Amino acid sequence: MPTVTVRNLKNKEVGEVMLSDAVFGADLNESLIHAAVMNFRANARAGTSATKTRGNVSGSGRKLWKQKGTGRARIASLRSPLWKGGGNVHGPQPRDWSYEMPKKMRRGALRSALSERLREGNLVVVEGFEFDSTKTKDFLATMAGLGASAKTLVIDSLDNLNLILSSRNVKKTKVTNSFGLNIYDLIYHEKLFISKAAVEELNRLLDPAREHGAEAVAVKAEPKAKAKKTEAADEAPAKPKKEAKPKAVKPESAEEKPAKAPKKAKAEVADEAAEVTENE
Repeated sequence: MPTVTVRNLKNKEVGEVMLSDAVFGADLNESLIHAAVMNFRANARAGTSATKTRGNVSGSGRKLWKQKGTGRARIASLRSPLWKGGGNVHGPQPRDWSYEMPKKMRRGALRSALSERLREGNLVVVEGFEFDSTKTKDFLATMAGLGASAKTLVIDSLDNLNLILSSRNVKKTKVTNSFGLNIYDLIYHEKLFISKAAVEELNRLLDPAREHGAEAVAVKAEPKAKAKKTEAADEAPAKPKKEAKPKAVKPESAEEKPAKAPKKAKAEVADEAAEVTENE
């Protein structure tokens, strides 16, 4: 893990701080940094540029002269794009230029840029930016003693009111906190001054293990739970199958109903009728 000397506002060494190797020891990835800078600039675009079409420019809509017989080219409206002062064709219109970039790529670009600033020697860790007043000349004198350049980025807590007020009139100098740090500021400003408290926050916020920690724990917990279920199922004795219950037999009634007499055939009924008629 890289070790950096901690300095006070008088540019004296007061100790050392250990930087995270995953955050401040990453390799330079120029393509990733370029993609992150382009994404930042695209998201910052207002997208309000516009030109007037023939429906937006002022002018009458009447036909200037008749269609035929004048010897001139036919014309329909003064607002036609063919005329001076007419509408514009296919000009820019208001639009949203922003697009999303994966969070892991943005954080990877920040780690790469911070590591490169450290290798260049343009990253200075300060014990704390404690100013007694809000005078700009005191801020300039202190930063000059620390070796600040024309373009300086200071990372500290935004609750430090004296630091913010004393630096807001200095051109090409910006004060931000670890949560508001972006890739464009890291590339634009040549010198980077970070407070000791902000270094600890950056080590925690940009740590790659933090991005995969919760997911890895969740993934590892699932197979264990399944294994426990299978072991419990193997140890448990097999449950015997339930025997089929015999169907209940309805008790016979004491008095059985008499069986119905079978119906007589039609031929027998016809013979009986013929006998009756002969006897008569």
